[in-house]
Amino acid sequence: MGDASATLLFVAAALMLALTPGPGIFYVAARTLAGGRAEGVASSLGTGLGGLLHVLAGAMGISALVMASAELFTLLKWVGACYLVWLGLRTWRSGRAGGTMASETSPALGSRRAFQEGVWVEALNPKTAAFFLAFIPQFIDPSAGSVSLQFMALGLVSVALNTGVDVLVALGAERIRQGAATHPQRIERLRQASGAALVALGLGLLLAKRPVA
Repeated sequence: MGDASATLLFVAAALMLALTPGPGIFYVAARTLAGGRAEGVASSLGTGLGGLLHVLAGAMGISALVMASAELFTLLKWVGACYLVWLGLRTWRSGRAGGTMASETSPALGSRRAFQEGVWVEALNPKTAAFFLAFIPQFIDPSAGSVSLQFMALGLVSVALNTGVDVLVALGAERIRQGAATHPQRIERLRQASGAALVALGLGLLLAKRPVA
């Protein structure tokens, strides 16, 4: 990596991007509203692991191959979009199910499944791969050592910031959930809004274009 000023610039830029709402943030919020803080934090760790997979793929050159292939990029885009739309529709239906949070219609999944779904939400997002490939190399100094190691180090910083923001989102969503505990309809509307956001992100992903070198 470059000098300290370049590193600070990278951290500042990565933090701003981490604060930008995306599939991970909306999924974490939806899972917290549905199943509580434990599921929200678990899903945050899942999106973090999904981000790490993109970092490893980028360092190994796999992401570059995907971005270079129109067929592979389109396949990943469609799979990721369909997964987000499915999650969004499921979340929307849970909001319309009615009943209290403790009822049989409660859409809680458990921390393990929330973690697994979080991994897929991030891993199936080709925009994440494109971001790492376009953003991180700007802060790599070939004269400072292994390019792959620098890519991984910067990627880890970015993923850590993203995960930290997701955890804060989970904690914030839990406070909203607790505040609305005596108003089931308010929780239902929040779930519906989260579901609609996930569907919108999925449909938006279909419009993503493959980066052209």
